[in-house]
Amino acid sequence: MNKLLIVLLISLFSLQGLFAQDFVIGKYDRLDLPVLNLKNLRAKIDTGAKTSSLHCSYIKQIDENTVVFEVLDETHKKYTEKRYSMPIERIASVRSSNGIVEQRFVISTKVVIFAKSYDTEFTLRNRTKMNYPILLGREFLKQGFLVDVREDYLSYSQKKLK
Repeated sequence: MNKLLIVLLISLFSLQGLFAQDFVIGKYDRLDLPVLNLKNLRAKIDTGAKTSSLHCSYIKQIDENTVVFEVLDETHKKYTEKRYSMPIERIASVRSSNGIVEQRFVISTKVVIFAKSYDTEFTLRNRTKMNYPILLGREFLKQGFLVDVREDYLSYSQKKLK
């Protein structure tokens, strides 16, 4: 009886894998931020980061519920000098890669990747010294992604084929 139960459980787990909606994402990819009217932005996938982060060159709180920011900076070809005003979802304490804890504004916006839209929270941070303007963390990845660090630009490759 125990062997039958084990075989049944293994079969169920195997079938679950066939119907899983997870996408395999590599260590880097490209995505769109339709609310901000930005397309094809480079992103680094970081399973060590809890929250995703968006590079902003200007960040200013204008009242207790609203933050104004500029996405990217003049060194990026997609920089538009446009200031966006969005609700503050929360203020997060974030430990940066150098170990220092900072308070950062968190906004929520849509991310389009693998031709699907995801509601995602981003901390706003000046990432000028970083190679990628977007960092996608675990909270985003929990929405149905498996990370294969041997790969990169998987969604972007699929997008180009269409």
